[in-house]
Amino acid sequence: MEPHDLHFDYGQVESILIPFIRNEIRKFGFSSVVLGLSGGIDSAVVCELAARSLGADNVLAVLMPYKSSSRESIEHAQIMVDRLGIRSETMPVSGVVDAFFETRPDASRLRRGNVMARSRMLCLYDVSARDGRLVLGTSNKTELMLGYGTMFGDMASAVNPIGDLYKTQLWGLACHLGVPSALIDKQPSADLWEGQSDEADLGFSYEEVDQLLYMMLEERMDRDAILAEGIAPAFYDRVRKMVVRNQYKRMMPVIAKLSSRTPGIDFRYARDWQEMK
Repeated sequence: MEPHDLHFDYGQVESILIPFIRNEIRKFGFSSVVLGLSGGIDSAVVCELAARSLGADNVLAVLMPYKSSSRESIEHAQIMVDRLGIRSETMPVSGVVDAFFETRPDASRLRRGNVMARSRMLCLYDVSARDGRLVLGTSNKTELMLGYGTMFGDMASAVNPIGDLYKTQLWGLACHLGVPSALIDKQPSADLWEGQSDEADLGFSYEEVDQLLYMMLEERMDRDAILAEGIAPAFYDRVRKMVVRNQYKRMMPVIAKLSSRTPGIDFRYARDWQEMK
C-alpha cells in the first residue's frame, strides 16, 4: 500500500490553534485554563499551545497519578512544567478510586479504568470551579473517532484544540513545537494500569489506523476502494464498526423533542452569541 500523506504544514496549524484557544477562552469571559498533564504527547502539545496562547501565568497543569502510575509519566509531565514555567498541582486519585471499588472488588479492568479517568476529570472540574478556569481537552481525532476514551472522563472538556488532529499528526506538531523527544518517542499510554499501552489495547498501531481513517474520512473512499489499497477486510470492518458504534460518544445527549424550541435541535445559538433575542 502506498502511504497517504497525513502531514500538515505544522507552522500553519500552530498559527490557527493559538488564536483559536485565545478566542474560545476569552469569548466566555475567562482568561485562564486548567488541563490534566499526563506525561504523554497529547497533553504536552495542548499545554505547549496553551502557554503560547494565554501566557504561562494563565495555565495550570494538574498531575493526577494513581498508585500504579509509572514514575516516568510523572517525570515527563514535570519536564513540561519546567520547560514552560507554568503552575502545577499534584492531585493523586488513588484514594478516590480505591474507595469507590472497596465494595466492588470484582470490577473489571475496564470499569476501573473508567472510574480512574472520571476521577481525574472530577479533579479538573473542581479546580475549574475553584479558580474560574476553563478545562482544556486533550483527546485527539484518532481517539475520538474510535471511541477510545471515557465519556465524562478524559473526553470531557470545555475547549479541545487537538480534536481534529490524528495521533500521527500530533507527533508531527509536537516536533514542530519543540516538545522534548523523551515525550515524543515514548510508547503511547493512558497510564490507567501498570504496563498499559494504547496500541496493545487497540490491537493495531496508530500509523495503521490513521492511514485507514484518513481514507475513510478525509478522502471519503468506499470499502472496495480502500481494500484495493491493500487494507485487510477484517481490519477495515473492525475499525468501521468502532467509528459507527461510538458516535454517541461524540455527541451531546440526544433530547426527545416535545416543544417548539428544543435544546440542540431548534435552539442552537452559535458559540459566540452575546445575548438571546
